Amino acid sequence: MVIEVNGARREVPPGVNLTQLLAAEGLTSEWLAVAVDGTVIAKSSWDTTWLQAGQRVEIVTAMAGGADQLELAGEHFSSRLFCGTGKYRTLALMRQALAASGSQLVTVAVRLLEEQSGPPILPELDASRFRILPNTAGAHSAEQAVHIARLGRELIGHGWVKLEVIGDQQTLWPDLTETIAATKTLVADGFVVLAYTSPDLVAALRLEDAGAAAVMPLAAPIGSGQGLQDWSGISRLRQRISATLVVDAGIGVPSDACLAMELGADAVLVNTAIARADDPVGMANAMRLGVEAGRAAFLAGRMPKLAVAEPSSPAQGVPRPS
Repeated sequence: MVIEVNGARREVPPGVNLTQLLAAEGLTSEWLAVAVDGTVIAKSSWDTTWLQAGQRVEIVTAMAGGADQLELAGEHFSSRLFCGTGKYRTLALMRQALAASGSQLVTVAVRLLEEQSGPPILPELDASRFRILPNTAGAHSAEQAVHIARLGRELIGHGWVKLEVIGDQQTLWPDLTETIAATKTLVADGFVVLAYTSPDLVAALRLEDAGAAAVMPLAAPIGSGQGLQDWSGISRLRQRISATLVVDAGIGVPSDACLAMELGADAVLVNTAIARADDPVGMANAMRLGVEAGRAAFLAGRMPKLAVAEPSSPAQGVPRPS
C-alpha cells in the first residue's frame, strides 16, 4: 500500500505499524516525534498504531535553527547542486563523481531502447538517495516534450520532469513558446515541471504563471562551458519571480556556479563541466564547494558597489615627515 512520509510517497506492506515503519526508514525512536494525519502519536502507542493506505505520516526531530535547505515542490534538499548523468567515460566514474558532488537530484535522458544503447543507467542510481529527474532533452515541440515526459513518468514512477523544448539545433536554444505550452499541459496533468529556458524575464514570468515549479535559465549554450553570460538577466529573474530559480547549462568551472549562487539562484545544474573534466570526481567536489560558497555569500549580503574608492583606514591622523 502507499502512504505519505514527510511529503514523499512510500510503498509499505499492509498492516505495518509506526515502529516497523521507522525501522524500515532506518530510524531509531530516540529524539523523534510522529504524527499521523495531523494527530501526534505518543511513543507508547507506536507499536499499536497500524497504518492505512493513503495516510500522511510526519516524522520530526530537533535541529539547529536556520538550516538552509532548498524546498522544491514540497521536498527538501540539503544540496543545491543538481547534476546530469551524461558524457561520463564510465558508469563507475559517474557514480564516484555524483557521490563527491553531494547532489540529491540528478537528470536522466529518456531514449528508445536499441541494441547500441549500452548498459542501463537506472540500476546505477540509488533512488533512496537521488530524486531522479527524467529530461525531455531532444524534444522540438510541446507535443513531443509532453510525450517524452509521460514516458518518463511511467519509467521512473513519479511526475517530476525537467522540461526542454529546443528551438535551434546549433545553439540548443529553448523554444519559449513551445516550452510555455508544454508546461501548461504537463501541470494540468499533475507534473512537477522544472522548465529549461533563456534568461528572458517575460518568458520566466509566463512559465511561473503556467505553474512551473522551477525556472531554469541557461548560463550559456548547453555543453559549451562558457560560464555565466548574462549575469544581469539572472539577477532580474531573482528579483521578479518566486518560483525556484536554477541556473542550468553552460557552467564551466566552480566560479561560474559560485557567481550564479551569489546572484541569488536557488541551485545550479551541472553536467558536462564535471563529466568532461580531467578529474570528474575532483571537479564534482570543487563544484559542490563553489555552490556552497556562493550561497553563503548571497545569504551574507555583499557590500554595495561604489563609483569611487573608499579608504579602509581612517583618512585622519596619517603620520607625516617633519
